[in-house]
Amino acid sequence: MAWRAVRRVGPVLAPRCPLLSLPPRQPAARRLGTSSLLLAARKFTDKHEWVSVENGIGTVGISNFAQEALGDVVYCSLPEVGTKLSKHDEFGALESVKAASELYSPLSGEVTEINAALADNPGLVNKSCYKDGWLIKMTVANPAELDELMTEDAYEKYIKSIED
Repeated sequence: MAWRAVRRVGPVLAPRCPLLSLPPRQPAARRLGTSSLLLAARKFTDKHEWVSVENGIGTVGISNFAQEALGDVVYCSLPEVGTKLSKHDEFGALESVKAASELYSPLSGEVTEINAALADNPGLVNKSCYKDGWLIKMTVANPAELDELMTEDAYEKYIKSIED
């Protein structure tokens, strides 16, 4: 208790009492860590699919640009778990009130999971295309294929180029 009082009046008394002129207290150092989100940066195709890879599993969805162009998604056709895909293979389709759009695999691999929530709520693709509205998860057979995809910045430039 006495120390708190000295700390409060310390700056006032500092000129008269050199022991009270302590350097200001520094906040504890923060630990920097790499989160899985940083390691799983999204990569994009020119057909507007995205993929983020974590621990050898790619999560695939459609971009915000694609979901906006489609409008309200009312039905999702997705492959069965175990389906083997090559890069650019068609793996399903999304139907909206405006149009239907095929889905193409951004990488080669095997489907390990589908987003079952989309069967009852396909609108998740519109509400949360990068989080809850993902489509499939798949193994990554050839990690080098990731290098052929666009970064988020490159994809944004691509979008601007096709809108002009």
